[in-house]
Amino acid sequence: MPQLLVVSLLWAFSFGLIKTHLAGVDSAFVAAVRVTLALAVFLPFLRPSAVGRGTALRLVGIGALQFGLMYLAYLAAFRSLAAYQIALLTIVTPIFVCFADDLFARRFRWAPWLAAAVAVSGAGVIVARQPLGRAEWTGVFLIQLSNICFAFGQVLYRRWRLGQPAVRDRDVFAWLYLGAVLVTVPAAWLLSDIGTLARTLRPEQVGVLVYLGVFASGAAFFLWNQGATRVSTATLAVMNNAKTPLGVAVSLVVFGEKTDLTRLLLGGGLIVIAALYAQQIEAREK
Repeated sequence: MPQLLVVSLLWAFSFGLIKTHLAGVDSAFVAAVRVTLALAVFLPFLRPSAVGRGTALRLVGIGALQFGLMYLAYLAAFRSLAAYQIALLTIVTPIFVCFADDLFARRFRWAPWLAAAVAVSGAGVIVARQPLGRAEWTGVFLIQLSNICFAFGQVLYRRWRLGQPAVRDRDVFAWLYLGAVLVTVPAAWLLSDIGTLARTLRPEQVGVLVYLGVFASGAAFFLWNQGATRVSTATLAVMNNAKTPLGVAVSLVVFGEKTDLTRLLLGGGLIVIAALYAQQIEAREK
């Protein structure tokens, strides 16, 4: 779980940096740059001989789903939804994690679902400051598609990795980023004026993109998927919402934004309770 907490903190800083420095930059371009930098970081570690061709293609597919399609769907939703609506609609990812794991295992376990439900409730307390209101169905669909892609991707990688204990994550993870690049770069090429964007970026925007690509995407996605193999489904599901209270706390302390401390403490407390319960489930499973 410590790895998942570190990643959640990295993502917590990302929210404020994007809002402060990249608000006007095309979203497809940002997604493509992030995963391309992530691929560049992990390409030197790639060992093609570590897995067969079929497995490599499988990992490319997982990366295309978890990172590539997830980013495109998530960022496209901003065209039809307000930021607060997106924040509210993204908190159900823990439910999709439990659903994916039970679907692939052909079983149903109520305990992880309960932990996930408490985590969703906690995140909801923090971000549901006003009703969802009239949300365009296209945006709602895109956000849920993004949630599903990220949830199913991490569960698919976790299940594959647990069946391959001799394989090191760093030896194969570039395959996942390659899949993300194959999805996002063509999309950015079609939807963005890449040349103009690259020339007009300010130095601080370049720095933020490097941070997002190398750390918030590259290192963070690697640590997240690696951490997913070391915890139970319940813990993994709950930790998908840890970024919510951390993101609000970082925005308050670092970026000086206003927030409702009562909601933050209450919602954060519910997520902590969910995490502790998930740890009990994990201990019983060992």
